[in-house]
Amino acid sequence: MKKKQLLSIIAILILVAVFGYEEFLNSKEEEVQIETGKIPKETTNQYFLPTSTTNQIVHHQNYSLSYSEKHEQAEWVAYELKTSHLSTTNYKRPYFEIDGAVKTKAAHWRNYKKSGFDKGHLCPAADRRFTKVAHDETFLTSNISPQEHKFNAGIWNRLEQKVRYWAKKNDGVFVITGGVLEHNLKTIGSEAVSVPNQFYKVILDKTNGKIKMLAFLIPHKESNLPLYKFVVSVDTVEALTGIDFFKELDDTIEEKLENSNNYKNWSF
Repeated sequence: MKKKQLLSIIAILILVAVFGYEEFLNSKEEEVQIETGKIPKETTNQYFLPTSTTNQIVHHQNYSLSYSEKHEQAEWVAYELKTSHLSTTNYKRPYFEIDGAVKTKAAHWRNYKKSGFDKGHLCPAADRRFTKVAHDETFLTSNISPQEHKFNAGIWNRLEQKVRYWAKKNDGVFVITGGVLEHNLKTIGSEAVSVPNQFYKVILDKTNGKIKMLAFLIPHKESNLPLYKFVVSVDTVEALTGIDFFKELDDTIEEKLENSNNYKNWSF
């Protein structure tokens, strides 16, 4: 064999080896990313997590979510908002990142580009200002849903502010939120990210051991109506989403609270 041919073969073998090693490292990195999404962290109260209709629950350091590959977003995001979490610190907004812990691959942020929709946070960045790490963790694409700007900056923002008010008043609340993911929704981007027609938020307060809950179901459009106009029973949200909220509660307590849409025990 000629020296030139031998050198060519060696060069090819080196390239194959390098490529194979890079693929091996990438696969290992992916395994680590997925693994980090499996274990509830210290700020996750697993007792209050709802069921997943997709069998893909991801636990981050400061919130958990159930990802829907069909709709390319979370069907719910859940987190505890304590009084100690409330902060007015303004951190620089980071770029959105693809959530590597979603094993079916979370949607890319480019789906939102020129779509006419905001990257609407489900767990708000303003609820996670107690550290920069917690704040930046909300900028994962698994934590956003397409929202009209006037909705996102309007009534949805008003509700988020009210939740922070209740968290301060009641020494913490547990929050579950998302879009109502159903058939035949409008989609955006090359990955067909669904645009919900309605968004919900379910709040549980257990101040002094007394449990109460409140649910909101809000059409995805601008509204100046007062927030209490959108209060519904938790059962209503469950019927629309197929999600069982607070399944670990005693059945008698759960049934009584979830049937009610009484908001008199909440300050509006």
